[in-house]
This record gives sequence, structure tokens and C-alpha cells, in this order.
Amino acid sequence: MRLFMFEHCSLCFRVRMMAAFKGQHLHETVVLDDDSPTMVDLVGRRVIPILVKDDGEPMLESMDMVDYIDSQGEPILNGTERQEVAACAQAILDTSPPLTMPRYPLLNLPEFATVAARDHYTIRKQKVYGDFVALRARTREQIGALMPHLEYLDSLIQSPTAINGTLSRDDIRILPLLRSVAVVEGLSFPNLTRDYFETMLDRTGYPPLPRI
Repeated sequence: MRLFMFEHCSLCFRVRMMAAFKGQHLHETVVLDDDSPTMVDLVGRRVIPILVKDDGEPMLESMDMVDYIDSQGEPILNGTERQEVAACAQAILDTSPPLTMPRYPLLNLPEFATVAARDHYTIRKQKVYGDFVALRARTREQIGALMPHLEYLDSLIQSPTAINGTLSRDDIRILPLLRSVAVVEGLSFPNLTRDYFETMLDRTGYPPLPRI
């Protein structure tokens, strides 16, 4: 299987962590942010992630990719899912972009390996979120907006090895979001969240993203 991805992409990391948990070989291909032709050639539009199965068929939805990988051999996502966890994941997703988006192009990630790719990302995202310098200047305020959701998440964590006690699709939702927000220098996770993040990320074998 080959995954076309961005290193900073939380949806991509869903697929990467699932393959790691299953011990499945995943050939990772990082696409430059301005390399829309590669995406269009594969699936007819600009989208990431793209999973190309061994038979050459591409898949688009990250959770479909997760379920497909889990179906190879004995499934491991056997735990129940909780509506509270899904709602908390959505709240983190809604609140975190002003913190994360302005930092990604500063992290020396492979999808920004050229000036053109970095500029392409910056122009696209600033149209949505506003000036990156101004956003980074409001870091303290934005951390304040995010922390209640992380504190609520802390109250939901039942084990450092699985948010609901047994590995489930909720772990696939939460860990990539924590990996994303962990790029923010000055942001400290609550205790249970920190233990969960460190334990689960170590299990994947992937390092955290740099902090800035």
C-alpha cells in the first residue's frame, strides 16, 4: 500500500498510526503542497490523504482507509466508541487551526521543501484563517480557547493505552489531533492527556512534530 500524504496532516496520521498498530507496511509518499497534478492524476481532484491499495485502487476517506487496514487480518479496533469523545475531537478540531496552521510552514517539513510549496500553503491558508504573523501573536489567547477542550478530554481518558480502555476508532480520532496541537510551544497537556499522548505516540513508532 502507498499513502500519498503531508507530514503535518492529521487525517494522514490516522492511516499511518493504524498501519503501525497492525504492523502493515505502508509506503509513504510526501507530496509537495503545490503538487496538485499528482493528486488530480490519481483521483481527479486535489485531496490528501490518498491510499493506493496493492491492486492499484485508490481510496479517499481516511476512516475508510483505517477500516480497510484493520480488516487485513485480525481486527484490533474492538473497543466501543463514545459520543463524548467524538464531540471533544470535533471541538479540538474546530479550535486548533489558528494555532497549528501558522506554525506548520515553519517546521521544515517535506511538503514545504520548496519556496513555491511553502508559499502555496501560506496563501491558501491565510485566505481562510488570516495573517499568520498576526495569528502567532495571539498564541496565548488561542491556547486559552483550546485548553477547556483538552481538560475535558483529560476527564474522558480511561487508559494511557486506549482512550476508552480498549483500542477503538476514538483513538484514531484523538491521537492525530494531539500530535497536531503539540507543535505549539507553551502548550502543556493535562496529566492524563500527556501520558496518553506519549504512550500512544511511542506505540506508533513515529516521533512528535517539532515545536515552535
